[in-house]
Amino acid sequence: MNSNLENSQGDEDFIEIDQIGKIGIKLIGKIADELSYTRTSAGRNCLLIVKYFQPGLVPPQPSFEASIFKRAIDLLHSFNWLQEQRNSQSEPSYNQPLHKIKLQVNSELEAVTQVLWWVEQLELLDIPETVLQLCKLAACEGFTNAVRHAHKNLSVETPKIELALAVFNQRLEIEIWDWGKPFDLKTKLKEELPEKTLFNWNDLSFTLH
Repeated sequence: MNSNLENSQGDEDFIEIDQIGKIGIKLIGKIADELSYTRTSAGRNCLLIVKYFQPGLVPPQPSFEASIFKRAIDLLHSFNWLQEQRNSQSEPSYNQPLHKIKLQVNSELEAVTQVLWWVEQLELLDIPETVLQLCKLAACEGFTNAVRHAHKNLSVETPKIELALAVFNQRLEIEIWDWGKPFDLKTKLKEELPEKTLFNWNDLSFTLH
């Protein structure tokens, strides 16, 4: 079981749909199994959100009475499974997407509905429902974060925000491209998620590049 799913489901502020765009990188940091942010020579930024999943798996509903011992065991199982996925990166089929979609959208908050509809194209694929819903939130948060911050003071002639979503055998990758000023992702996450130490990020279920 992926402990990120259980932990994220248990946070009340994590699943409030009407809060889309107001939590930003904090929510994305809770959803992602791997997260990176790069600046290209062409002056664009790319936020990459990676979420691992097991096809056909229906995660159990979170139990708020779960013991500390059970949660620790779940975390270890999640860690072992994620490590197996990362260790398989050398396999030829690892980087061959099964499905890939792209979207260009205006830099305006109202366009978040387009982003949501765009991600919903994946509903017919063999992706656990909980993972799909979390990725919808991540895409919407990433887009609105780019509108609110990266494109805040840019001219109307600025090119559109671009999104790409790739589905692999056991993972989803979401790319969000903007034209704003870059920021320090690691510093921002330390501010927003003080409960995640560098040990958590590098050695458990969350990897920051």
